Amino acid sequence: MPFIANTDEQRKQMLSEIGLTMDGLFGDIPPELRCGDLKLRPGLSEQEVRAHLADLAGKNSIHLTCFLGGGFYDHFIPAAVYALTSRSEFYTAYTPYQPEISQGTLQALFEYQSMICRLTEMEVSNASLYDGGTALYEAMMMALAATNRKKIIIDDSVNPIYRVMIQSYTRNLKIELVETNNGDGLANRQAILRQLDDSTAAVIVQNPNFFGCIDDFTDLAAAAHAKGALLICSVYPISLGILKTPGEMGVDIATGEGQSMGLPMSFGGPYLGFIAAKKDLVRRMPGRIVGQTTDGQGRRGFVLTLQAREQHIRREKATSNICSNETLCAFTALMYLSLLGKEGLRQVAQLCADKASYAFQRLTAIPDVRPHFRSRWMFNEMVLDLPCEAAEVIGKLIEKGFAAGFPLSRYYKGMDNSILVAVTEKRTKQQIGMLAESLEQVLD
Repeated sequence: MPFIANTDEQRKQMLSEIGLTMDGLFGDIPPELRCGDLKLRPGLSEQEVRAHLADLAGKNSIHLTCFLGGGFYDHFIPAAVYALTSRSEFYTAYTPYQPEISQGTLQALFEYQSMICRLTEMEVSNASLYDGGTALYEAMMMALAATNRKKIIIDDSVNPIYRVMIQSYTRNLKIELVETNNGDGLANRQAILRQLDDSTAAVIVQNPNFFGCIDDFTDLAAAAHAKGALLICSVYPISLGILKTPGEMGVDIATGEGQSMGLPMSFGGPYLGFIAAKKDLVRRMPGRIVGQTTDGQGRRGFVLTLQAREQHIRREKATSNICSNETLCAFTALMYLSLLGKEGLRQVAQLCADKASYAFQRLTAIPDVRPHFRSRWMFNEMVLDLPCEAAEVIGKLIEKGFAAGFPLSRYYKGMDNSILVAVTEKRTKQQIGMLAESLEQVLD
């Protein structure tokens, strides 16, 4: 039974046993980094704690009509998704090391991988990653290992949150990270081709990109392959219901944020990163891959396969070890896609595109509100220029009940008046009209 020091006297006794005082215990921490007196209030009863937390929760603005995007979207989630994911055999599952007692979990992950492959028209997928940003980083590391090169080209039309993550992960690695400036909202072909050479491991792009603009990267895939490099594309999974897939474009590795497939926005997580690739890259994939096999009696079964983890192979040849119970988010995506089906996903994607087009018409009809880019090819997001600072307008629209969009000045210089607006299938014609009327009032 371990000794637990609950009182000052017991703590003094414990410290005396090891020959230390309380000050000596923390002696290695510089004084300026010590917290000092935290001035904590006395303990509260359960009833008081509930009341306090309810008061804090009540300060959150959760009833705003959401037009936010930038990689995370307010999509409708069927009730059956919650009903199925709340079953204990799913939400308590951990890494299925013992296939003989984990067939349900393994089969569900196998079906998830299969759906990601169908969605992206790629050949292999793993059993999920943490989020879209880490998925893109892992794809980059796959390309570096596969080509044995050190140069990465990434366009700034890729989600800036993902780019910050990649910069953070690679700061101490010997990698040449080249960032190109977008050309009128699209990946800058000329800048990318100027940088593309025999030392390039991969080109990283996004479709639809952070600005909501749609592109076709078939030409970039061919150019990258001609130099022995790979093309990595981050995609918005719902858009694949109607847009050209990464597989059709010749992309080598496709990644994305799976939050839009049945996961609530939830103040930022937990989310789901997915990754799919061409078959010849399967041994470079991080985390777990579930395979289908047969047992000694010829019956179908599922196992963890191609486990390129440091526990199983030489560390210098290992990939990233993704083994926490992120699978619950993957199960959620699987159930969402299963409930919608191919036609349902196409309908959701078409609704997003159609409603965004209507919102674009309503909002740009307001005096002094203009599209920032010439390209009109968008999925469900648009960049609009306002006659004043976007952050100020967004703040005033919150008071009117709208989370109206994302101020692009946070990540892009010279875009102080630019706002990124997203529309999903949940937004009604009435809500779009009310946003337009409220925006016009605020600008007046």
